Amino acid sequence: MQTVPPQPPSLRQSLLNRRMLICVFTGFSSGLPLYILVSLLPAWMRSEQVDLKAIGLFALVQFPFNWKFVWSPLMDRYALPALGRRRGWMLLTQILLLASIPAFGLLQPRLDMWTIAYLATIVAFFSASQDIVLDAYRREILPDLELGLGTSVHVNAYRIAGLIPGSLSLILADHLPWQSVFAVTALFMLPGVAMTLLVEEPQSSRIGPKTLREAVVNPFSEFVTRAGWKQAGLVLAFIFLYKLGDSMCTALATPFYLDMGFSKTEIGLIAKNAGLWPSIIGAMIGGLWMVRIGINKALWLFGALQMASILGFALLTEFPRDLVALTAVISVEALGVGLGTAAFSAYIARATTPLYTATQFALFSSLAAVPRVAINATTGWIVEQTGWLDFFFLCFVLAAPGMLLLFKVAPWNANEG
Repeated sequence: MQTVPPQPPSLRQSLLNRRMLICVFTGFSSGLPLYILVSLLPAWMRSEQVDLKAIGLFALVQFPFNWKFVWSPLMDRYALPALGRRRGWMLLTQILLLASIPAFGLLQPRLDMWTIAYLATIVAFFSASQDIVLDAYRREILPDLELGLGTSVHVNAYRIAGLIPGSLSLILADHLPWQSVFAVTALFMLPGVAMTLLVEEPQSSRIGPKTLREAVVNPFSEFVTRAGWKQAGLVLAFIFLYKLGDSMCTALATPFYLDMGFSKTEIGLIAKNAGLWPSIIGAMIGGLWMVRIGINKALWLFGALQMASILGFALLTEFPRDLVALTAVISVEALGVGLGTAAFSAYIARATTPLYTATQFALFSSLAAVPRVAINATTGWIVEQTGWLDFFFLCFVLAAPGMLLLFKVAPWNANEG
């Protein structure tokens, strides 16, 4: 008797289910604290006349995102007394973020730079810890067929969260003291807290590693054994390089807009919101498309658009104070980077194995964060040496190696079954 292959779910079945709704909340909760660090803090410091070199070096406070694989085995091995192995850690990290973010408003950038740096590092640690369990939770509730779409929903919500510190908070800063701005921004962690209290613990996460050694060693040895040393090295190189160019390109986006003569309100209303709908529509279409074409083809198509969008920033240097040009450039960038991020995140999720989700996901996403943290710390110095135009051309060139590695790690015609 011939076996009929399973049919992919309809668009309605793919979109309208509880798992996709959960991905909305995981994405928003994950994105908010990171965008506070990479968007709101630079705008705050630049408005207080802090120089670009110092602002660029502030990317170093995000090092916890690079090193979260170090303590992820602890979060995989041990469960807190309440809510379970995933939800317990989710709730704790969210409460810590809710309590620590308002403390920025008590400080002054020109007088308390070191204190701000220490606090930003603490917030980054709490945020990276939250990401460990949110990523593991999302991977454990999504079947393989929904990885692309679920990741797209997560990335969309992640980018929408960026509108709070990158848009609403900037607008509020023109009317309220910074202490109130940071307090209001922190309150947007509450939807994530509500989600954590209402969802159920994944069945697969209820049985974790039995020993700390098993939690530390087995995730790494399993990945190398499964892929082989050579292929494992290529996969890790790809994860490092795929987002390098666009990550550098947007590292100083808000200071760049300010230097181009746009006001904080214009940035909040136009520069940020211009990317919202292209990002949402594009990533949702991309997620649904990934259900049909697979993750490999999506990496090729979306990565090419992501790479091309970098040139829009170079174009904007020729049209300072032009709101139409700003709107067009940000829209294309949001579309390209949003699609590329969705496919890339789905690829990372696919590279993990369910038995060691938290630690392997933390390892891969930590490596992906290296450009944003370590290399982006040099962007302020590079801009001051080269100017904005040559800087964006450099970012375009640095995006090419990650695309070339697709021939080895995600061939166009590979069988993804």
